[in-house]
Amino acid sequence: MSHQINRPVMSSILDRIVADKRLEVALRKQLIPLHQLETSVLFERRCPSLSTRLTESTSGLITEHKRRSPSKDCINQNLNVQDVAQGYESAGACGMSVLTDMKYFGGSLEDLLTARASCNMPLLRKEFIIDTYQIVEAKAFGADVILLIAAILTREEIQNFSSLAQSLGMEVLLEIHNEKELHKSLMPSLDMIGVNNRNLKTFEVSLETSKKLSTLIPDEFVKISESGIRTVEDIQSLQPSGYKGFLVGENFMKTDDPGASAAAFIKQLNG
Repeated sequence: MSHQINRPVMSSILDRIVADKRLEVALRKQLIPLHQLETSVLFERRCPSLSTRLTESTSGLITEHKRRSPSKDCINQNLNVQDVAQGYESAGACGMSVLTDMKYFGGSLEDLLTARASCNMPLLRKEFIIDTYQIVEAKAFGADVILLIAAILTREEIQNFSSLAQSLGMEVLLEIHNEKELHKSLMPSLDMIGVNNRNLKTFEVSLETSKKLSTLIPDEFVKISESGIRTVEDIQSLQPSGYKGFLVGENFMKTDDPGASAAAFIKQLNG
């Protein structure tokens, strides 16, 4: 198909996820039209700024609700979103990422909606966004931030999607894995740039990826490091490179009380 021309080369897992996502979104668009999403009571809600909270925070911690992943299978299926969101907010997290992909991560839009009803902190819809429909969905279900993954999008798509999100009052976190993706994606309609430390080809994780790319990210964007952050020392090693945000998901979710784990982590970090 013509719209596939010039698409970035993806790893096989990303390829499968994106192919499934295109089918899923096409089905949902048939069922629920855009104008119906726009009638959501949450559509007029003012979104708190995650980027501001990160720059003003001493911890910069972004927590996550994630039941499973392709690389780890089951992480934790026994927790409810409400308890996790309230626990993270009480712990002092700057925001929370909510996985909304069902097939690969066990998440849903209902998780996002429940999290929104349970807390006031900024929420990131963590999803494989390949259509503007999903951005309107994110707003309708209570997200404050959307994730755009450079590896699966063209520059034109990143421009269109980020501009739409900002016009709806949401912020944009662009995720990159390497220098090529960074240079392709830089534009004013982004708020935060996240470096994913996971190699998409090998699935190996190295914090050196964040450290190497940090000098290439302009200061106008809030820098976030993602994946493989497990200890306070990991964050302390990244802070000198200018990182203000640190996405920690599995480390807390694998425990019986993610909120308490996050609180202890933040206390140690700020101690």
